[in-house]
Amino acid sequence: MTRAAALPVHDLTADAFTSYGWMLGKPIPLGNGVPLFSNEATDFWQEHVFNTGAGGDAEVLWVNYRSAEGEIASLEKHLLTQQAIVPLTGAIIQVVARSAADGSPDLETLAAFRVEPGQGVCMRPGCWHATRVADAEVTCLMLTRRSTTLDLIQHLTTDAAASESAITPIPARQLEGLRLPD
Repeated sequence: MTRAAALPVHDLTADAFTSYGWMLGKPIPLGNGVPLFSNEATDFWQEHVFNTGAGGDAEVLWVNYRSAEGEIASLEKHLLTQQAIVPLTGAIIQVVARSAADGSPDLETLAAFRVEPGQGVCMRPGCWHATRVADAEVTCLMLTRRSTTLDLIQHLTTDAAASESAITPIPARQLEGLRLPD
């Protein structure tokens, strides 16, 4: 049996994630023109302006991720919308890759990031991705496009083709530091 190529899991930083999208959960921005409010009781500031694509309605999903499978053998992408994921109850491993010129996953850009509670990621449209947990189930808040969710559910529950998303197999990669399930 051929062993899957190793894929290291990196700590999430804004610079490391920039070619895939945006890191969420950065410290309060001071003095750079970002809309913000701060007083002794609370701070709030603009973290990111979410883009659902033309004609799309934003939707908040509650997602439970349970796969601790260390092998990554397929990726998914959304064609029209950004997608944000914020872990609430534990860390997730977000695997990402940019799209090649033909729209397939550019495996030279494949990367994995540990996203802790208090952080999040917002992936660009066309960013290939998969999500894993390091241990137990993790509940996440997801911001996405309503029609993309409905299209993906239709695809996953029937044999209908997806029109707003794509899922494709890739040569397997093994996340470093995660065990394969027994």
